[in-house]
Amino acid sequence: MAALSVTEIISWGIAYYSFPVVLRAMERDLGASRAAVTGALSVALAVSALAGIPVGRWLDRHGPRALMTTGSCLAAGLLLAWSRVHSLGALYLVWGAMGLAMAAILYEPAFAAIVQWFPYRRDRALLILTLAGGLASTIFLPITAALLERFGWRTAIEMLAVFLAVTTVPIHALVLRPARTVPSPKATLPEPEVEGMPLGAAMRTAVFWILAFAFAVSSFVAVTVSVHAIPYLTLLGYSSTYAAAAVGWMGAMQLPGRLLFVPITSWLGANKATASIFLAQGAGMALLAMVTRLPGLIPVIVLLGAANGMATLARATTTAEVFGRRYYGSLNGAIGLWANGARSVGPVGASLLGAWLGGYERVFWVLAAVVAFAGLTVLTAAAAMRRRGSSAHTL
Repeated sequence: MAALSVTEIISWGIAYYSFPVVLRAMERDLGASRAAVTGALSVALAVSALAGIPVGRWLDRHGPRALMTTGSCLAAGLLLAWSRVHSLGALYLVWGAMGLAMAAILYEPAFAAIVQWFPYRRDRALLILTLAGGLASTIFLPITAALLERFGWRTAIEMLAVFLAVTTVPIHALVLRPARTVPSPKATLPEPEVEGMPLGAAMRTAVFWILAFAFAVSSFVAVTVSVHAIPYLTLLGYSSTYAAAAVGWMGAMQLPGRLLFVPITSWLGANKATASIFLAQGAGMALLAMVTRLPGLIPVIVLLGAANGMATLARATTTAEVFGRRYYGSLNGAIGLWANGARSVGPVGASLLGAWLGGYERVFWVLAAVVAFAGLTVLTAAAAMRRRGSSAHTL
């Protein structure tokens, strides 16, 4: 857990959060528009989503050590290549390959490792990891900005590449180990067999597609808010500083949301807790759509921030609860294909939806309805599972 917590902070901080910090410098250097440059990040996210299934299959068969070590080596090399690009074509080529590295070092393989290791206390282990990962932006955004200001963006990225290589590569290679069983918290509990449903069988169940749809909608909503809430609020008369602070506080609310996830899941169960998260997102989007009729933004910040923070944990926990641990990597990769794919098209998709519907407010109402419908669908599926035997095999 300590090893993965450290490497996730570094991997997210450098392989993901460095991009927006050097965005303006890249625009000037490459002589390209913001849309053209940010398209490279969208390509990386799309490639990462598509790589989720083969990466998951590898994790099921071989564990995380070789994959995450290789991914760290690839990420370090691509960061060095990124620091030397002089055209949009080269930028897209490098970040397309970076999508493969991201699929091998970010949350999905780390979640798979934890699910393999922890038959008990899994939700707490996932909580620890995501709390650590949540520090990535807090730590590396200012570090990258300071390096950018002093050395320029190319040298800054080179320095970050070296740091990623000398830290994450040896940690992944030396500390990660094959799947093991952590002792039961109660001596009287037998260690469970590692069971689960293969991907092919899972894809023939209704619950698989319900979860894939729900997490895709949730990811689309989250990225839409992060990208479009600031321009929406400024159009309504809020200052850009205030709007940015509001979105920043949504990010900060992910931390208490994740801390509440474990007790809420223990109380409601994984399926009901997941459905409640989607319903909370729907309520938050509805409040955002009618923000001009509210006394303030606090309800929007709390609901959307906490729900977005919980959704990351919910996907990992619910997938393991419903389908078992044995084939978790493949299953999480397949569901992640939809969630990460929705995240990659979210910024552009929300813009096109706004142009078609005639404004942000209508977009937010539509998304509120869709994500609330997803929550109700998950709730209905959970009820069906309880009636028919609490297993996806029976749906």
